[in-house]
Amino acid sequence: MSIDLIAESGVVGAGGAGFPTHVKLSGRGDVVVVNAAECEPLLHKDKELIRLDTGRLIYGLSVAMKLAGAERGIFGVKRKYVDVIEKLHSEIASNMEIIPLEDTYPAGDELILIYETLGRIVPPGEIPISVGAVVLNVETIFNISAAIEGVPVTEKYISVAGSVVNPSTICVPIGTSLADVIEAVGGVTISEPAFVVGGAMMGYVELDLLKPVTKTTGGIIVLPKNHFVVQRKLWDWSRVVRVGRAACDQCSFCTELCPRNLLGHPIEPHRAMRSLGFSECAKSDVKGTQFCSECNLCSYCSCPEGLDPRNVCAENKRRILADIKKTGKRWENPPFRKERSSQHFRNRRTPTEKLIRKIGLANYVNKAPLKKNLLDVKRVVILLRQHIGAPAVPIVSCGDNIEKGDLIARKNDSGIGANIHASISGKIANITNEAIEITKENF
Repeated sequence: MSIDLIAESGVVGAGGAGFPTHVKLSGRGDVVVVNAAECEPLLHKDKELIRLDTGRLIYGLSVAMKLAGAERGIFGVKRKYVDVIEKLHSEIASNMEIIPLEDTYPAGDELILIYETLGRIVPPGEIPISVGAVVLNVETIFNISAAIEGVPVTEKYISVAGSVVNPSTICVPIGTSLADVIEAVGGVTISEPAFVVGGAMMGYVELDLLKPVTKTTGGIIVLPKNHFVVQRKLWDWSRVVRVGRAACDQCSFCTELCPRNLLGHPIEPHRAMRSLGFSECAKSDVKGTQFCSECNLCSYCSCPEGLDPRNVCAENKRRILADIKKTGKRWENPPFRKERSSQHFRNRRTPTEKLIRKIGLANYVNKAPLKKNLLDVKRVVILLRQHIGAPAVPIVSCGDNIEKGDLIARKNDSGIGANIHASISGKIANITNEAIEITKENF
């Protein structure tokens, strides 16, 4: 059992930024936390995977614990999923336990999850291993299990929801077009659809359905173009500034309900909004914004004026991180109000049901049952960068015949990265600086 197998198999975080898993498991922690909170509205992939093969998940967790040197394994699962909890209880090992979570957003934020399951608070600017925790989501652990058996990452589970014929969770080859994914669930049910990739809260609107599924694609939600979620995601920076500058009354609700602020981190979105009133909008001097998780709760739920503190914080954060990269100077010893979590965290969490009503998703089917069969596609476009770090380097040539699972691009030697494997058998049809295209014969 070697961490090299996980690196060779190209395992990365199956959501978020795609942090290479072999790097994460190289840290020494006393506990591995399984993130099964899945708090994005309408997405159900992780729960469906647990129902599909609990044994595989348990095995993957045991591997992760051994590699990280952890003595304990913990599952963070929402209390309302009674059948999932019962299934886990029937199979977990003696050094594993289940911590039921309340149905709130963003329970899946790894810092929130660590606090909810372990009672530990990750200091501002630090990562989970700083408090002895390694956090992995369900699909990542499934991929760890497969990697130990010599099977690389070639497939992706995706929840497809909203205005589609059959809201479902499906398994597709990595590189499948978004159009093929939508067709696989019966297509759309509205005349002017928009496609939100990654979740209603933290995802983005994709206009090009030829874009491919990656290792981190977790969901696609189809909504009308005039839906609140779609329209807010399409606001440009000039509108964020203009409206925010004119309408923010500094009520500070965005700060008072900010999940990271409730952990004691020095992020205060209302101060970032205040900066819009000065000549240099969102100048990188509101230091606390660098600790923003960009969960969008402030913009979509907390602000009574319907403003966009999240994007103001995100822009400020980008500028701060650019300054840090340029100067090499970080904020040393940022203020950390640990007592805030005990004072306010419990009674200021945002119920998911309330959030779903607030952002206009209450009338959509909130289920996505799993279709077990892998989607059969004739063409994939596999991006060379599906992870944090440098793009992978192609090791194949146009015209090569390859089999599913073959290594087609190797981790760049310049730093953090991940290997890329063929997700279907066929011929290398095209190679660019961004992607490798594979087609089946007779396509």
